[in-house]
Amino acid sequence: MLDRLQPRDGSTRKAKRVGRGRAGEGGKTAGRGIKGQGKRSAGREVSTHFEGGQMPIVRRLPKRGFHNLFRKEYQVVNLSALAAFGDGATIDLETLAGRGLARRRGGPIKVLGEGDAPKNLTLKVGKISAGARTKVEAAGGTVEFV
Repeated sequence: MLDRLQPRDGSTRKAKRVGRGRAGEGGKTAGRGIKGQGKRSAGREVSTHFEGGQMPIVRRLPKRGFHNLFRKEYQVVNLSALAAFGDGATIDLETLAGRGLARRRGGPIKVLGEGDAPKNLTLKVGKISAGARTKVEAAGGTVEFV
């Protein structure tokens, strides 16, 4: 059975063989046109935004705004998502990553206050909103910053 498997009719095509004489459609210039850098064997090594020596558009246009190199990207988790851990749980980056709520290399965690906090929760996070912190502490939990 497995030896008879093959693609459905019309779903695949043979590769176009160019540069094999005038009889085929890709003879002589082989679809590369005439003269110029793209015709040469090293013509495909030019970067995509290279414009033949002309000042590239990415350098002609003015830069706008400011990009902070030291900005920290936080992974956001709501209290409603933490309810799945149950009462008395200790939550950090590893436990959140184990449940698929955060990525291990995605940066520090910030907890927001949407939903209700489980009882006696211990949070080890990078940041927490003021509303979330009051909810966690009202439920008997603690917050540690890492």
